[in-house]
Amino acid sequence: MKLSTTIQNYTVNSICCLYAVLFCYAATSKLLDFQTFKMQLGQSPLLSPFAVWVSVIVPISEFIIALMIMIPRFRLLGLFAAFTLMIMFTSYIYIILNYSAFVPCSCGGILQKMSWSQHLIFNIIFTTLAAIAIIIMPIEKVRVTNL
Repeated sequence: MKLSTTIQNYTVNSICCLYAVLFCYAATSKLLDFQTFKMQLGQSPLLSPFAVWVSVIVPISEFIIALMIMIPRFRLLGLFAAFTLMIMFTSYIYIILNYSAFVPCSCGGILQKMSWSQHLIFNIIFTTLAAIAIIIMPIEKVRVTNL
């Protein structure tokens, strides 16, 4: 079954808007309470040696990906970056839940209200949305001209 280009564009644009809001919110939340975010990363059994670096790289990456997703020229690359970042976040939560003796504090903001299991499901849903957008995104025909 082939989706119409209009439906494809609407779906991809909707997913991109959701991601832009999610990543801008998440990055802003982390930066507004940066010391707490860095401290929580320091409590992580997996990330504590890298807490300082991760605390800076993650929010910057989230802002950059949100920007890429909103610029049509960079949208596909942004979706791949979002998909990759969500795979990393989801893997981290899965490992913490299933293989760690210590489960650190959760994320800040609205997501703080979620349990780790709910956060895992949330991440799986958003990862799936990125995959859907990548798969159905209409590829623009590139016109090659002789130089």
